[in-house]
Amino acid sequence: MKRIFLVTFMLLLMNMVKAQHQEINEKPLMYKGKPEQTEDTTSLLSAFKRGDFNGHFRYFFMSTQNQKGLTDYYANAVGGGIRYETAKFHGFQFAVSGFYTFNIGSSNLGKADTTTGQLSRYEIALFDVEDPYNKKDIDRLEEFYIKYSHKKSSIVYGRQLLNTPFINLQDGRMRPTGVEGFWFETNEIKKVKVEGGWLYALSPRGTTKWYDVDESIGVYSGGVNIDGTKSQYNNTLQSKGVFLVGAHVELNKNITLHGWNVFTENIFNTSMLQTDFSFPLKNNSSIFAAAQFIRQDAINKGGNDVAAKTYFENGGKAVTFGTKAGWKNKQWEASINYNRITAHGRYLMPREWGREPFFTFMPRERNEGFGDVHAIMGKVNYNIPKIRIKTSLSGGYFKLPDVKNYRLNKYGVPSYTQVNADVRYAFNKVLKGLEAQLLIVGKLNSGETYSNKKFEFNKVNMVLYNFVLNYHF
Repeated sequence: MKRIFLVTFMLLLMNMVKAQHQEINEKPLMYKGKPEQTEDTTSLLSAFKRGDFNGHFRYFFMSTQNQKGLTDYYANAVGGGIRYETAKFHGFQFAVSGFYTFNIGSSNLGKADTTTGQLSRYEIALFDVEDPYNKKDIDRLEEFYIKYSHKKSSIVYGRQLLNTPFINLQDGRMRPTGVEGFWFETNEIKKVKVEGGWLYALSPRGTTKWYDVDESIGVYSGGVNIDGTKSQYNNTLQSKGVFLVGAHVELNKNITLHGWNVFTENIFNTSMLQTDFSFPLKNNSSIFAAAQFIRQDAINKGGNDVAAKTYFENGGKAVTFGTKAGWKNKQWEASINYNRITAHGRYLMPREWGREPFFTFMPRERNEGFGDVHAIMGKVNYNIPKIRIKTSLSGGYFKLPDVKNYRLNKYGVPSYTQVNADVRYAFNKVLKGLEAQLLIVGKLNSGETYSNKKFEFNKVNMVLYNFVLNYHF
Protein backbone atom coordinates (compact mmCIF):
# COMPACT_ATOMS: atom_id res chain seq x y z
CA MET A 1 0.00 0.00 0.00
CA LYS A 2 2.83 2.40 0.87
CA ARG A 3 4.51 1.61 -2.45
CA ILE A 4 1.35 2.32 -4.44
CA PHE A 5 0.86 5.60 -2.56
CA LEU A 6 4.45 6.74 -3.15
CA VAL A 7 4.40 5.91 -6.87
CA THR A 8 1.06 7.68 -7.26
CA PHE A 9 2.42 10.68 -5.38
CA MET A 10 5.48 10.90 -7.65
CA LEU A 11 3.42 10.60 -10.84
CA LEU A 12 1.05 13.29 -9.61
CA LEU A 13 3.87 15.73 -8.98
CA MET A 14 5.46 15.00 -12.34
CA ASN A 15 2.15 15.67 -14.07
CA MET A 16 1.80 18.93 -12.13
CA VAL A 17 5.24 20.05 -13.27
CA LYS A 18 4.49 18.99 -16.84
CA ALA A 19 1.29 20.99 -16.78
CA GLN A 20 3.20 24.00 -15.51
CA HIS A 21 5.71 23.79 -18.35
CA GLN A 22 2.95 23.46 -20.95
CA GLU A 23 1.25 26.55 -19.59
CA ILE A 24 4.46 28.56 -19.65
CA ASN A 25 5.20 27.61 -23.26
CA GLU A 26 1.78 28.58 -24.60
CA LYS A 27 1.63 31.72 -26.73
CA PRO A 28 0.10 34.66 -24.83
CA LEU A 29 -3.37 35.87 -25.76
CA MET A 30 -3.51 39.18 -27.58
CA TYR A 31 -5.68 42.15 -26.56
CA LYS A 32 -5.59 45.24 -28.80
CA GLY A 33 -2.24 44.16 -30.22
CA LYS A 34 -0.67 43.59 -26.79
CA PRO A 35 -0.19 40.39 -24.77
CA GLU A 36 -3.02 39.90 -22.31
CA GLN A 37 -1.98 39.20 -18.70
CA THR A 38 -3.38 35.74 -17.90
CA GLU A 39 -1.29 34.71 -14.88
CA ASP A 40 -3.41 34.34 -11.75
CA THR A 41 -1.54 35.01 -8.50
CA THR A 42 -4.51 35.37 -6.17
CA SER A 43 -6.11 31.90 -6.15
CA LEU A 44 -5.18 28.74 -4.28
CA LEU A 45 -4.72 27.02 -7.64
CA SER A 46 -2.08 29.55 -8.63
CA ALA A 47 -0.15 28.85 -5.42
CA PHE A 48 0.05 25.17 -6.40
CA LYS A 49 1.02 25.96 -10.00
CA ARG A 50 3.78 28.35 -8.92
CA GLY A 51 5.19 25.90 -6.37
CA ASP A 52 8.74 24.55 -6.27
CA PHE A 53 9.58 21.00 -7.32
CA ASN A 54 12.95 19.31 -6.75
CA GLY A 55 14.42 15.85 -6.49
CA HIS A 56 17.34 13.90 -5.08
CA PHE A 57 19.04 10.65 -6.11
CA ARG A 58 21.57 9.02 -3.79
CA TYR A 59 24.01 6.11 -3.96
CA PHE A 60 25.83 4.93 -0.82
CA PHE A 61 28.54 2.29 -0.48
CA MET A 62 29.69 1.40 3.03
CA SER A 63 32.12 -1.24 4.24
CA THR A 64 33.54 -2.09 7.66
CA GLN A 65 36.84 -3.96 8.00
CA ASN A 66 37.37 -5.43 11.44
CA GLN A 67 40.48 -7.17 12.67
CA LYS A 68 41.25 -10.69 11.47
CA GLY A 69 38.86 -13.34 12.74
CA LEU A 70 35.87 -10.96 13.04
CA THR A 71 33.13 -10.45 10.45
CA ASP A 72 33.39 -7.70 7.84
CA TYR A 73 30.26 -6.14 6.37
CA TYR A 74 29.47 -4.14 3.24
CA ALA A 75 26.38 -2.60 1.67
CA ASN A 76 25.26 -0.88 -1.54
CA ALA A 77 22.20 1.34 -1.34
CA VAL A 78 20.51 3.46 -3.98
CA GLY A 79 17.41 5.60 -3.74
CA GLY A 80 15.56 8.64 -4.87
CA GLY A 81 12.89 11.05 -3.81
CA ILE A 82 10.97 14.16 -4.79
CA ARG A 83 9.74 17.19 -2.92
CA TYR A 84 7.08 19.78 -3.70
CA GLU A 85 6.26 23.02 -1.89
CA THR A 86 3.58 25.47 -2.95
CA ALA A 87 4.08 29.20 -3.36
CA LYS A 88 2.68 31.38 -0.59
CA PHE A 89 -1.09 31.90 -0.43
CA HIS A 90 -2.00 34.56 2.11
CA GLY A 91 1.11 33.50 4.02
CA PHE A 92 0.33 29.76 3.89
CA GLN A 93 2.39 27.05 2.18
CA PHE A 94 2.04 23.29 1.88
CA ALA A 95 4.90 20.82 1.36
CA VAL A 96 5.18 17.08 0.79
CA SER A 97 8.15 14.79 0.07
CA GLY A 98 8.94 11.10 -0.07
CA PHE A 99 11.97 8.89 -0.58
CA TYR A 100 12.54 5.28 -1.64
CA THR A 101 15.62 3.12 -0.95
CA PHE A 102 16.79 -0.16 -2.51
CA ASN A 103 19.39 -2.63 -1.25
CA ILE A 104 21.22 -3.47 -4.49
CA GLY A 105 23.89 -5.74 -3.03
CA SER A 106 25.06 -6.29 0.53
CA SER A 107 26.52 -8.89 2.82
CA ASN A 108 24.08 -10.76 5.07
CA LEU A 109 23.23 -7.98 7.52
CA GLY A 110 21.07 -10.31 9.57
CA LYS A 111 23.93 -12.72 10.25
CA ALA A 112 25.72 -12.17 13.56
CA ASP A 113 29.45 -12.38 14.01
CA THR A 114 30.26 -15.89 15.25
CA THR A 115 32.76 -14.71 17.88
CA THR A 116 30.78 -11.91 19.52
CA GLY A 117 27.21 -12.67 18.52
CA GLN A 118 26.81 -9.04 17.40
CA LEU A 119 25.34 -7.72 14.14
CA SER A 120 26.37 -5.05 11.66
CA ARG A 121 26.57 -1.68 13.38
CA TYR A 122 26.88 0.78 10.51
CA GLU A 123 25.60 -0.77 7.27
CA ILE A 124 22.18 -1.82 8.55
CA ALA A 125 21.22 1.85 9.12
CA LEU A 126 21.33 2.40 5.34
CA PHE A 127 18.12 0.38 5.18
CA ASP A 128 15.81 -0.77 7.99
CA VAL A 129 17.39 -1.35 11.42
CA GLU A 130 14.32 -3.29 12.56
CA ASP A 131 14.41 -5.74 9.64
CA PRO A 132 17.87 -6.53 8.20
CA TYR A 133 16.25 -8.66 5.47
CA ASN A 134 14.08 -5.85 4.16
CA LYS A 135 15.57 -4.97 0.77
CA LYS A 136 12.65 -3.49 -1.18
CA ASP A 137 9.90 -2.02 1.01
CA ILE A 138 12.08 0.82 2.31
CA ASP A 139 10.08 3.97 1.71
CA ARG A 140 8.87 6.87 3.81
CA LEU A 141 6.66 9.93 3.53
CA GLU A 142 9.17 12.37 5.03
CA GLU A 143 7.51 15.77 4.86
CA PHE A 144 3.84 16.59 5.01
CA TYR A 145 3.24 19.98 6.57
CA ILE A 146 1.49 23.30 6.39
CA LYS A 147 3.43 26.50 7.07
CA TYR A 148 2.33 30.03 7.85
CA SER A 149 4.71 32.97 7.49
CA HIS A 150 4.21 36.56 8.60
CA LYS A 151 6.93 39.19 8.27
CA LYS A 152 10.03 37.54 9.77
CA SER A 153 8.24 34.77 11.64
CA SER A 154 6.83 31.36 10.71
CA ILE A 155 5.11 28.34 12.23
CA VAL A 156 5.05 24.81 10.78
CA TYR A 157 2.73 21.93 11.65
CA GLY A 158 3.18 18.36 10.47
CA ARG A 159 6.02 16.11 9.38
CA GLN A 160 9.23 18.01 8.71
CA LEU A 161 13.03 17.84 8.68
CA LEU A 162 14.58 19.76 11.56
CA ASN A 163 18.09 20.72 12.64
CA THR A 164 18.80 21.62 16.27
CA PRO A 165 21.79 20.78 18.49
CA PHE A 166 19.97 17.78 20.00
CA ILE A 167 17.31 16.70 17.49
CA ASN A 168 18.73 16.85 13.99
CA LEU A 169 19.01 15.18 10.59
CA GLN A 170 22.18 13.19 11.43
CA ASP A 171 22.37 12.65 7.66
CA GLY A 172 25.14 10.05 7.58
CA ARG A 173 23.12 7.27 5.93
CA MET A 174 20.56 7.15 3.12
CA ARG A 175 17.89 9.24 4.83
CA PRO A 176 17.84 11.65 7.79
CA THR A 177 15.74 11.65 10.93
CA GLY A 178 12.30 13.23 10.53
CA VAL A 179 10.05 14.79 13.18
CA GLU A 180 6.36 15.55 13.56
CA GLY A 181 4.77 18.37 15.51
CA PHE A 182 4.75 22.17 15.75
CA TRP A 183 7.79 24.37 15.11
CA PHE A 184 8.10 28.16 15.09
CA GLU A 185 10.79 30.72 14.30
CA THR A 186 10.71 34.45 14.91
CA ASN A 187 13.22 37.16 13.98
CA GLU A 188 11.14 40.22 14.75
CA ILE A 189 13.67 41.65 17.21
CA LYS A 190 16.85 42.87 15.56
CA LYS A 191 19.79 40.50 16.07
CA VAL A 192 17.61 38.07 18.05
CA LYS A 193 16.22 34.76 16.81
CA VAL A 194 13.92 32.56 18.87
CA GLU A 195 12.81 29.10 17.76
CA GLY A 196 11.13 26.11 19.32
CA GLY A 197 8.16 23.82 19.41
CA TRP A 198 6.51 20.62 20.54
CA LEU A 199 7.37 17.32 18.85
CA TYR A 200 5.25 14.26 19.45
CA ALA A 201 6.58 11.78 16.85
CA LEU A 202 9.85 10.89 15.12
CA SER A 203 11.08 8.67 12.31
CA PRO A 204 14.76 7.90 13.05
CA ARG A 205 17.22 7.45 10.20
CA GLY A 206 17.45 3.82 9.15
CA THR A 207 13.74 3.22 9.78
CA THR A 208 10.54 3.36 7.74
CA LYS A 209 8.04 3.92 10.57
CA TRP A 210 6.92 6.90 12.62
CA TYR A 211 7.04 6.49 16.40
CA ASP A 212 5.63 8.41 19.33
CA VAL A 213 8.43 10.17 21.21
CA ASP A 214 8.55 7.60 24.02
CA GLU A 215 8.45 4.70 21.52
CA SER A 216 11.34 6.15 19.50
CA ILE A 217 13.75 5.82 22.43
CA GLY A 218 15.23 2.34 22.17
CA VAL A 219 14.69 1.60 18.47
CA TYR A 220 18.51 1.42 18.28
CA SER A 221 20.61 -0.72 20.61
CA GLY A 222 20.13 0.38 24.23
CA GLY A 223 23.42 -0.75 25.76
CA VAL A 224 23.37 -1.65 29.48
CA ASN A 225 21.92 -0.26 32.69
CA ILE A 226 24.17 1.22 35.37
CA ASP A 227 24.40 -2.21 37.03
CA GLY A 228 25.53 -3.92 33.81
CA THR A 229 22.22 -5.62 32.99
CA LYS A 230 20.77 -5.15 29.51
CA SER A 231 18.70 -1.99 29.07
CA GLN A 232 14.98 -2.66 28.95
CA TYR A 233 13.50 0.79 28.31
CA ASN A 234 12.39 0.08 24.72
CA ASN A 235 8.57 0.34 24.59
CA THR A 236 8.36 0.83 28.37
CA LEU A 237 8.74 4.63 28.66
CA GLN A 238 5.95 7.16 29.03
CA SER A 239 6.20 10.71 27.65
CA LYS A 240 3.82 13.16 26.00
CA GLY A 241 6.54 14.64 23.82
CA VAL A 242 9.56 16.91 23.59
CA PHE A 243 9.37 20.66 24.14
CA LEU A 244 12.31 22.62 22.72
CA VAL A 245 13.19 26.31 22.74
CA GLY A 246 16.31 28.02 21.47
CA ALA A 247 17.40 31.66 21.57
CA HIS A 248 20.23 33.27 19.60
CA VAL A 249 21.47 36.77 20.37
CA GLU A 250 24.08 38.62 18.33
CA LEU A 251 25.73 40.87 20.92
CA ASN A 252 27.92 42.49 18.28
CA LYS A 253 29.59 41.54 15.01
CA ASN A 254 32.05 39.33 16.89
CA ILE A 255 30.05 37.58 19.62
CA THR A 256 26.87 35.48 19.47
CA LEU A 257 25.12 33.76 22.38
CA HIS A 258 23.03 30.59 22.04
CA GLY A 259 20.74 29.04 24.61
CA TRP A 260 18.69 25.83 24.33
CA ASN A 261 16.39 23.87 26.58
CA VAL A 262 15.02 20.43 25.70
CA PHE A 263 12.28 19.16 28.01
CA THR A 264 11.41 15.50 27.41
CA GLU A 265 8.24 15.20 29.47
CA ASN A 266 8.47 12.64 32.31
CA ILE A 267 12.01 11.55 31.34
CA PHE A 268 14.76 14.21 31.43
CA ASN A 269 15.67 17.83 30.78
CA THR A 270 18.70 19.19 28.91
CA SER A 271 19.95 22.81 28.93
CA MET A 272 22.77 24.28 26.87
CA LEU A 273 24.61 27.61 26.78
CA GLN A 274 27.12 28.41 24.06
CA THR A 275 29.13 31.47 23.06
CA ASP A 276 30.70 31.89 19.62
CA PHE A 277 33.49 34.40 18.94
CA SER A 278 34.84 35.55 15.57
CA PHE A 279 37.52 38.19 15.02
CA PRO A 280 38.47 39.27 11.49
CA LEU A 281 42.12 39.65 10.51
CA LYS A 282 43.88 40.99 7.47
CA ASN A 283 43.85 39.19 4.10
CA ASN A 284 40.25 37.95 4.47
CA SER A 285 41.10 35.65 7.36
CA SER A 286 39.78 35.40 10.90
CA ILE A 287 40.25 33.63 14.19
CA PHE A 288 37.33 32.00 15.96
CA ALA A 289 36.56 30.40 19.29
CA ALA A 290 33.61 28.99 21.20
CA ALA A 291 32.66 27.70 24.64
CA GLN A 292 29.81 25.36 25.55
CA PHE A 293 28.13 24.11 28.73
CA ILE A 294 25.40 21.42 28.98
CA ARG A 295 23.50 20.17 32.01
CA GLN A 296 21.05 17.27 32.19
CA ASP A 297 18.66 16.21 34.95
CA ALA A 298 16.25 13.31 35.33
CA ILE A 299 12.54 14.10 35.56
CA ASN A 300 10.40 12.01 37.91
CA LYS A 301 12.01 8.56 37.71
CA GLY A 302 13.49 8.90 34.22
CA GLY A 303 10.55 7.49 32.29
CA ASN A 304 9.56 4.38 34.25
CA ASP A 305 9.01 3.51 37.91
CA VAL A 306 11.03 0.29 37.46
CA ALA A 307 14.78 1.04 37.59
CA ALA A 308 15.68 -1.64 35.01
CA LYS A 309 13.21 -0.10 32.51
CA THR A 310 13.98 3.57 32.95
CA TYR A 311 15.99 5.65 30.47
CA PHE A 312 17.50 8.24 32.80
CA GLU A 313 18.62 7.08 36.25
CA ASN A 314 16.27 8.24 39.02
CA GLY A 315 17.79 11.46 40.40
CA GLY A 316 20.59 11.28 37.85
CA LYS A 317 22.37 14.21 36.25
CA ALA A 318 25.12 14.86 33.72
CA VAL A 319 27.42 17.83 33.10
CA THR A 320 29.55 18.47 30.04
CA PHE A 321 31.55 21.46 28.81
CA GLY A 322 33.83 22.16 25.88
CA THR A 323 35.80 24.74 23.97
CA LYS A 324 37.37 25.26 20.58
CA ALA A 325 39.69 27.74 18.86
CA GLY A 326 40.85 28.10 15.29
CA TRP A 327 41.80 30.16 12.24
CA LYS A 328 40.39 30.27 8.73
CA ASN A 329 40.48 32.03 5.39
CA LYS A 330 38.84 31.31 2.03
CA GLN A 331 40.77 28.06 1.53
CA TRP A 332 42.00 26.89 4.92
CA GLU A 333 40.39 26.22 8.27
CA ALA A 334 42.17 24.72 11.28
CA SER A 335 40.87 24.17 14.80
CA ILE A 336 41.62 22.45 18.08
CA ASN A 337 38.63 21.18 20.07
CA TYR A 338 38.15 19.84 23.59
CA ASN A 339 35.20 18.35 25.46
CA ARG A 340 34.76 17.05 28.98
CA ILE A 341 31.89 14.96 30.35
CA THR A 342 32.20 14.92 34.13
CA ALA A 343 31.88 11.84 36.35
CA HIS A 344 28.48 13.00 37.71
CA GLY A 345 26.79 10.57 35.32
CA ARG A 346 26.24 9.50 31.73
CA TYR A 347 25.49 12.13 29.10
CA LEU A 348 22.29 10.73 27.54
CA MET A 349 20.45 11.79 24.41
CA PRO A 350 18.57 9.20 22.32
CA ARG A 351 20.74 8.28 19.34
CA GLU A 352 17.54 7.92 17.35
CA TRP A 353 17.05 11.70 17.61
CA GLY A 354 20.34 12.99 16.23
CA ARG A 355 24.03 13.43 16.79
CA GLU A 356 25.59 15.25 19.73
CA PRO A 357 26.54 18.96 19.55
CA PHE A 358 30.05 18.53 21.03
CA PHE A 359 32.91 20.38 19.32
CA THR A 360 34.86 17.08 19.32
CA PHE A 361 32.20 15.17 17.37
CA MET A 362 33.61 13.04 14.54
CA PRO A 363 31.38 11.21 12.02
CA ARG A 364 30.76 7.50 12.71
CA GLU A 365 31.25 7.64 16.48
CA ARG A 366 29.66 9.38 19.46
CA ASN A 367 30.32 10.01 23.11
CA GLU A 368 26.64 9.79 24.07
CA GLY A 369 26.10 7.25 26.83
CA PHE A 370 29.36 7.97 28.64
CA GLY A 371 30.53 9.90 31.67
CA ASP A 372 34.00 10.87 32.89
CA VAL A 373 35.23 11.56 29.33
CA HIS A 374 38.15 13.65 28.10
CA ALA A 375 38.09 14.26 24.34
CA ILE A 376 40.48 16.30 22.20
CA MET A 377 40.25 16.66 18.44
CA GLY A 378 42.19 18.58 15.79
CA LYS A 379 40.80 19.34 12.35
CA VAL A 380 42.10 20.89 9.12
CA ASN A 381 39.91 21.74 6.11
CA TYR A 382 41.32 22.72 2.72
CA ASN A 383 39.08 23.88 -0.12
CA ILE A 384 40.00 24.38 -3.78
CA PRO A 385 37.08 26.40 -5.21
CA LYS A 386 38.44 26.52 -8.76
CA ILE A 387 38.16 22.76 -9.17
CA ARG A 388 35.25 22.37 -6.69
CA ILE A 389 37.08 20.13 -4.22
CA LYS A 390 36.73 20.18 -0.43
CA THR A 391 39.01 18.16 1.83
CA SER A 392 39.07 17.55 5.56
CA LEU A 393 41.46 15.69 7.84
CA SER A 394 40.73 15.24 11.54
CA GLY A 395 42.13 13.23 14.40
CA GLY A 396 41.01 12.78 17.98
CA TYR A 397 41.79 10.99 21.22
CA PHE A 398 38.86 9.98 23.41
CA LYS A 399 39.58 8.83 26.96
CA LEU A 400 36.54 6.88 28.14
CA PRO A 401 35.85 5.09 31.43
CA ASP A 402 36.71 1.40 31.70
CA VAL A 403 34.41 -0.85 29.66
CA LYS A 404 33.34 -2.59 32.89
CA ASN A 405 32.45 0.69 34.56
CA TYR A 406 28.80 0.27 33.61
CA ARG A 407 27.61 3.35 35.47
CA LEU A 408 29.63 5.57 33.11
CA ASN A 409 30.06 3.36 30.03
CA LYS A 410 26.70 2.42 28.52
CA TYR A 411 27.89 0.80 25.28
CA GLY A 412 31.09 -0.99 26.30
CA VAL A 413 33.40 1.12 24.15
CA PRO A 414 37.07 1.39 25.24
CA SER A 415 39.17 4.54 24.95
CA TYR A 416 40.11 5.06 21.31
CA THR A 417 41.99 7.16 18.77
CA GLN A 418 40.11 8.11 15.61
CA VAL A 419 41.25 9.56 12.28
CA ASN A 420 38.87 10.76 9.53
CA ALA A 421 39.77 11.68 5.94
CA ASP A 422 37.01 13.31 3.89
CA VAL A 423 37.15 14.41 0.21
CA ARG A 424 34.21 15.92 -1.68
CA TYR A 425 33.94 16.89 -5.35
CA ALA A 426 31.17 18.85 -7.11
CA PHE A 427 30.77 18.05 -10.82
CA ASN A 428 30.17 20.75 -13.41
CA LYS A 429 28.72 21.31 -16.88
CA VAL A 430 26.75 18.29 -18.10
CA LEU A 431 26.95 16.66 -14.65
CA LYS A 432 26.11 19.78 -12.68
CA GLY A 433 24.14 18.83 -9.59
CA LEU A 434 26.16 15.67 -8.98
CA GLU A 435 28.44 15.51 -5.92
CA ALA A 436 30.78 12.75 -4.76
CA GLN A 437 32.15 12.08 -1.28
CA LEU A 438 34.76 9.67 0.04
CA LEU A 439 35.01 9.30 3.82
CA ILE A 440 37.51 6.92 5.43
CA VAL A 441 37.38 6.39 9.18
CA GLY A 442 40.02 4.59 11.22
CA LYS A 443 39.66 3.73 14.91
CA LEU A 444 42.44 2.31 17.09
CA ASN A 445 42.03 0.87 20.56
CA SER A 446 43.57 2.91 23.38
CA GLY A 447 41.98 1.14 26.37
CA GLU A 448 41.62 -2.17 28.16
CA THR A 449 39.33 -4.74 26.50
CA TYR A 450 40.08 -7.74 28.75
CA SER A 451 40.70 -9.89 25.65
CA ASN A 452 36.96 -9.79 24.97
CA LYS A 453 36.24 -9.19 21.29
CA LYS A 454 32.76 -7.79 22.00
CA PHE A 455 34.51 -4.63 23.24
CA GLU A 456 36.38 -4.36 19.92
CA PHE A 457 34.02 -5.61 17.19
CA ASN A 458 32.72 -2.63 15.16
CA LYS A 459 34.14 -0.30 17.84
CA VAL A 460 37.95 -0.19 17.65
CA ASN A 461 40.79 -1.62 15.55
CA MET A 462 38.65 -1.15 12.45
CA VAL A 463 38.44 0.87 9.23
CA LEU A 464 35.17 2.12 7.78
CA TYR A 465 34.86 3.13 4.11
CA ASN A 466 32.08 5.37 2.79
CA PHE A 467 31.52 6.42 -0.82
CA VAL A 468 28.49 8.58 -1.61
CA LEU A 469 27.01 10.06 -4.78
CA ASN A 470 24.28 12.73 -4.54
CA TYR A 471 22.40 14.20 -7.47
CA HIS A 472 20.09 17.12 -6.75
CA PHE A 473 17.76 18.58 -9.35
